[in-house]
Amino acid sequence: MIPTVVWGTGNVGRAAIRAVEAHPALVLTAVIVHNPGKVGRDAGELAGLDRRLGVAATDDATAVLAARPAAVVYAASGDVRPDDALTDITRAIAAGAVVVSPALYPLYDHRGAPPEFRDPVLAAVAEGGGSLFASGVDPGWGNDVLPLLLSGLGSTVDAIRCQEIFDYSTYDQPDSVRHLVGMGQPMDQEPMMLMPSVPTMVWGGQVRMMARALGVELDEIRETSERRALDATVTTRTMGEFEAGTQGAIRFEVQGIVEGEPRIVIEHVTRIHPSCAPDWPTPPDGSGAHRVVIEGRPRIEVTVECTDEDDNRSAGGNATAVGRLVGAIDWLVEAEPGLYDALDVPLRPAVGKLGRKQP
Repeated sequence: MIPTVVWGTGNVGRAAIRAVEAHPALVLTAVIVHNPGKVGRDAGELAGLDRRLGVAATDDATAVLAARPAAVVYAASGDVRPDDALTDITRAIAAGAVVVSPALYPLYDHRGAPPEFRDPVLAAVAEGGGSLFASGVDPGWGNDVLPLLLSGLGSTVDAIRCQEIFDYSTYDQPDSVRHLVGMGQPMDQEPMMLMPSVPTMVWGGQVRMMARALGVELDEIRETSERRALDATVTTRTMGEFEAGTQGAIRFEVQGIVEGEPRIVIEHVTRIHPSCAPDWPTPPDGSGAHRVVIEGRPRIEVTVECTDEDDNRSAGGNATAVGRLVGAIDWLVEAEPGLYDALDVPLRPAVGKLGRKQP
């Protein structure tokens, strides 16, 4: 059994505790929290399970890492605290742990990562012999392993389009939704997520990885974006009120240009309410989905809908990101220390999990 720590117990951390507990090769040995109110609480309670796991949460990361855990699932957000997340992750790697995390988008494609992200990780690997695999949903499996798998089913491929189409009122993370994405903000205020170069910073690595896997050279990566205002004030279950006239939907693309044409495209269509921008692409049931379209012969279209925590689509997406990461831990433990991406780490069948009782 591989001693595994979960660091963070928010939207991703809850799913991480459940995934580690369910994995036949892993054993949960510690849970690290930042909120003093969570210290001492049982991991099963924090994960929303109906039983105790016998692991009490702690805020003493130094003591946990001093015990030299084999693996760490770093589930704390890096969206608004990338420097802190990088520091935490490199500490764990330097302690010899295999680290898996969705927190740092630039490291999803580590070959193209800026030196300020890549170099500290490589230094930690050299110091402690740990590893890092960073991935998620979108960016993540929705625009790396899934579209590449589907592309192999075609005789010819003209273009690959990966879409995330989501109602963000299901996404209980106000800092990201209101401030990074800009929902509910004035239309004359450009959200951070749409500032020039930011979409490429987050999703450009996925475009580069797909191009690398497909054996094509990119001319460049381009960005396009649109925004729409709410026609009426709406009230959401998770994040309260969003006023009429403020931003209610965004649509953007990160395009990989090959021989002058957008051949590899990652598109996001995000709303805070289904009534906004009804002419834009919609998910099958109005809540959220990830879709891959392979234009070619044959044309292939696959839509993936994931639910968890009382049929919540955002929770379902988080759980799949965690499943990909936690499922990679035993492979990474056997591999050489290093910095890995989604093309390095195989997506494997659920060995030992079929028919296993859910925690």
